[in-house]
Amino acid sequence: MRTVELPGGEAIPVLGLGTWRMGEQAQLFNLEVAAVRHAIDRGIRLIDTAEMYGDGGAEEVVGEAMRDSGHHCRDDLFIVSKVYPHNATYEGVIKACESSLQRLDTNRIDLYLLHWRGSVPFSETLDAFEALRASGKIRHFGVSNFDAADLAEWCSGSGGEASAANQILYNLSRRGVEWDVLPACRDRGIPVMAYSPLEQGRLQGAPVLSQLAERHGVSPLQIALSWVLAQPGVIAIPKAVSPTHMDENMAALEIALSAEDLVLLDAAFPPPDGPSHLEML
Repeated sequence: MRTVELPGGEAIPVLGLGTWRMGEQAQLFNLEVAAVRHAIDRGIRLIDTAEMYGDGGAEEVVGEAMRDSGHHCRDDLFIVSKVYPHNATYEGVIKACESSLQRLDTNRIDLYLLHWRGSVPFSETLDAFEALRASGKIRHFGVSNFDAADLAEWCSGSGGEASAANQILYNLSRRGVEWDVLPACRDRGIPVMAYSPLEQGRLQGAPVLSQLAERHGVSPLQIALSWVLAQPGVIAIPKAVSPTHMDENMAALEIALSAEDLVLLDAAFPPPDGPSHLEML
């Protein structure tokens, strides 16, 4: 597994598992737990979740999967979770983190993110993140859905320079962040976590992806994922519940796109030619 370095030098995998939309239906709980466990068994070590997903249900799925994964140790895994903006007050963050830890059935979260910008002053959230880090309940903190201006403001606050990631919507059809957000993160040595790297499967029908998939003997979505994985300083966190889908995502790590492939992809999915509003799902 290739890795990306956090600002402090710790290496984390470029491919993880997303859990958005998990934990929403009780009848799917065991299936989703099995999916996360399959990912762990296949070598996935980074798992992304949030208190928002299924109102904490996704965290419970991850917690159960970690508990049941047998020979795998919690120390092998890198768990990411996020706090709602309306819980981003000092006391709110502490309480939200405690609840997430309980649902995850763990004593620490490896990376804790502010899910998007709300009305609470950044200084209050940062103070809470620092307190959680000092107590060992989180190891790193960062942000999600921050544009370049938000990131600059956040990082200029007391403790903000320690931020370890910005999780944003990024895929072939959502390249606006390449204009300013990605450069801002790279300038600060902050990795980008790309959520919905396959645009929730909607990229499947793109003719250029079918053309390149045929050339490489893979699926169109594997081409789309390999493109995200090839971007420097970028981590992809596609959601997968089917073991086949998960195995295909893992196999995308082995695809080497040629310069010619990249030219074709740029023609079909042009990079930005100016600033744009940060997109979110």
